[in-house]
Amino acid sequence: MQTVYTLLALFIGLVVPLQAAVNNQLRAFIGGSPLLAALVSFSVGIVTLLLMSLATGQKMSGLMGLAKVQPWMLVGGVLGAIFVFGTTLIAPKLGAASMLALIIGGQVCAGLLFDRFGWLGMPLRDLSWPRLLGAALVIMGVLLVNFGDRLLGSSS
Repeated sequence: MQTVYTLLALFIGLVVPLQAAVNNQLRAFIGGSPLLAALVSFSVGIVTLLLMSLATGQKMSGLMGLAKVQPWMLVGGVLGAIFVFGTTLIAPKLGAASMLALIIGGQVCAGLLFDRFGWLGMPLRDLSWPRLLGAALVIMGVLLVNFGDRLLGSSS
């Protein structure tokens, strides 16, 4: 099952630039607003998730538990909206590779902290040297993707 989750994570990573590009094209057709493009994207996402929930037999009565959640537990939707809006705004400004390198660098750094401290119930994982070296290599990749031409004196 671990392989399935690994491949799913890779697939999600592969479609993020596609999502940014699609939302950028949508933005162009709805008046140039990245905020409205994100709104449309999220609206389509809501319908998709509803249909997937119905198709897989999810018990909608589980949503009654929403009355008991603490407000901070709903922040995931806000963060998702910021992500979709942000990628729609930033992709045409920085390019897909630069934007994604920065996002991935931030995700790896934050992920190490969540693993190390078990924030919000995440399982604890040590900050081993191989993991820290991997993060350092990701950061080096972020710098090369974004500033490599200037750092290495080459031009495109």
